Amino acid sequence: MKVELEVVDISKPAELNVIIGHSHFIKTVEDIYEALIGSVPNIKFGIAFCEASGKRLIRLEGNDSNLKKIALENSLRLACGHMFFIALDNAYPVNVLNQIKNVPEVCRIFCATANPLQVIIGQTSQGRAIMAVVDGLTPLGVETESDVIWRKELLRKIKYKL
Repeated sequence: MKVELEVVDISKPAELNVIIGHSHFIKTVEDIYEALIGSVPNIKFGIAFCEASGKRLIRLEGNDSNLKKIALENSLRLACGHMFFIALDNAYPVNVLNQIKNVPEVCRIFCATANPLQVIIGQTSQGRAIMAVVDGLTPLGVETESDVIWRKELLRKIKYKL
């Protein structure tokens, strides 16, 4: 059996957070919608879920038409069965990841990021699958003492640490 690899660049605004995952059932899109809407006040999002059986449709939900469009366009380009793509605004992945992971159908999270993102796809005679993600860029060095101070001050400033 032969596997062909393809790199798919994710298209999104630079600061937009996305979450890509794998799930297993048609109700995924509705359950993730409920998990997100109940997590953060004023959250905005779009969710696309690619069915791998039955009608094999891309199921679409969300509360923001632009974010739904971003989720749909990227899902069409990825075209992998039982994957979901969330475009997220007015919240960060750290605010919603546990709620998403607790959705019974969710099998795994591949990434949750605002970084430039590439997805490595494997194509077989049966279909396509996410093999890996390239999240951001290669490190340029090791943090210095001043970088540690900056990191700690930032986390306290944005109220993620006391």
